[in-house]
Amino acid sequence: MNLVVPIIVVAIVLIFFAILFSFIPLGLWISALAANVKVGIFQLMGMRFRRVPPGLIVNCKIKSAKAGLEVSINLLEAHYLSGGNVDRVINALIAAERATIALKYEHAAAIDLAGRNVLEAVQMSVNPKVITTPKISAMAKNGIEVSSVARVTVRANIARLVGGAGEETIIARVGEGIVSTVGSSESHKDVLENPDLISKTVLEKGLDAGTAFEILSIDIADVDVGRNIGAQLQMDQAEADKRIAQAKAEERRVMAVAQEQEMQAYTQEMRARVIEAQAEVPKAMAQALREGKLGVMDYYTMQNIQADTDMRSSIAGGDEKNQPD
Repeated sequence: MNLVVPIIVVAIVLIFFAILFSFIPLGLWISALAANVKVGIFQLMGMRFRRVPPGLIVNCKIKSAKAGLEVSINLLEAHYLSGGNVDRVINALIAAERATIALKYEHAAAIDLAGRNVLEAVQMSVNPKVITTPKISAMAKNGIEVSSVARVTVRANIARLVGGAGEETIIARVGEGIVSTVGSSESHKDVLENPDLISKTVLEKGLDAGTAFEILSIDIADVDVGRNIGAQLQMDQAEADKRIAQAKAEERRVMAVAQEQEMQAYTQEMRARVIEAQAEVPKAMAQALREGKLGVMDYYTMQNIQADTDMRSSIAGGDEKNQPD
């Protein structure tokens, strides 16, 4: 019975220290002291309660201190709680310090929170990046298509990383400059003979304004001659004019056919009226004979005149048929 109480007390003490050391990273605190970095025990406990990984913060603090950078633990915690990448920011600051690039912690943290890779930006400031544009097609004034591929050497402009445009804007502006330069050339041969003309013209336009990069050079990697777009456009225009002319001719033909059919209908109507009138002649003559207005001899005289007229008409019609074409 006398041994039970001390055992219970020892167990309680061990449990207490186990719980205490679970909140207090003692090994991390010793590592910070060995690196001459001042970190309080209660500060480490506060990181546990704030759900900030003490190992990440302390290691970044040790790394920055060894590099000669003064960054407080509170700033590191604030950046982590804001959703930033603390380790990448510290690595970027160390790289900038070694490359003699002026970069403050506040600016590096702002770049990281803006969604850009600040470490990659510092590395690109030291080692420029080459951006290859897709094949860009343009047409010279003589109607010949020219396709070219450009390689743009850029260096990160750290001062404009926050709010500056990215690589897509650089590619779009270079493409616009190539199209403008080729389009202002009198002949595609001018572009083939002097491809550096494109580079000079594009560089003079200051395409890196408002972007996160500084253009160092633009080199034309490939130039190809494409289709004769001018001739193709002329052929398409001629084909369109031909179809319009055919449509107008068809319209005139339809109108002529309609007029001819209308004339035929009118002629048939007139013939019908003539036949109807001719049918009334015998009736009128019979009526005149009954009423005594026309004598028998007058009737025979008129028949002889009619027969003589028919004979003359027959002879005249025969002569016209016998005439050569």
